[in-house]
Amino acid sequence: MTSKSVVVLDYGSGNLRSAQRALERVGASVEVTADADAAANADGLVVPGVGAFEACMTGLRKIEGERIIAERVAGARPVLGVCVGMQILFARGVEFGVQTQGCGQWPGAVTRLDAPVIPHMGWNVVASAPGSALFEGLDAGTRFYFVHSYAARRWEGSPEALLTWATHHDRFLAAVEDGALSATQFHPEKSGDAGAAVLNNWVKGL
Repeated sequence: MTSKSVVVLDYGSGNLRSAQRALERVGASVEVTADADAAANADGLVVPGVGAFEACMTGLRKIEGERIIAERVAGARPVLGVCVGMQILFARGVEFGVQTQGCGQWPGAVTRLDAPVIPHMGWNVVASAPGSALFEGLDAGTRFYFVHSYAARRWEGSPEALLTWATHHDRFLAAVEDGALSATQFHPEKSGDAGAAVLNNWVKGL
């Protein structure tokens, strides 16, 4: 069987090589590139992201990443956002009192977690959505690796979407599965066997 082709979108942010290696370990054929044609034509597109929402959007706009993501989603072509790559899929991010427009695939804002210890860094469990494809085969006590101070704390999008939540003093979205568009707030590439299982489930669905 031919391996699925995946592009990790290179817009100047994210753990590109670790994402590439993690996807290759689950059998995908992976290219790290900013090339729009490659991103459009791959079986799957991964949008990584670390750091600030505003900086990620600046980098994404330089390579027309918003258009690439929008066209894939419109054509029901799978996209997976990771960490800040999940956050930028929302309409806006609010950091240090500054609002930055996101990709707008989902309504709502990404805001600072209401927790005494920030960032939320380390291993945490999630409450996966019933019927989730990403978390298929994983038990309720499975832990994933998070590093973030901001998150989507409400869902205003499609009622059909599958929502997975986690809690760090404050409840926030740990993952969303919404048609062709999926995302995780945790880092699957840093989450050991559990993260590999999530990536394998995503690649299987391409």
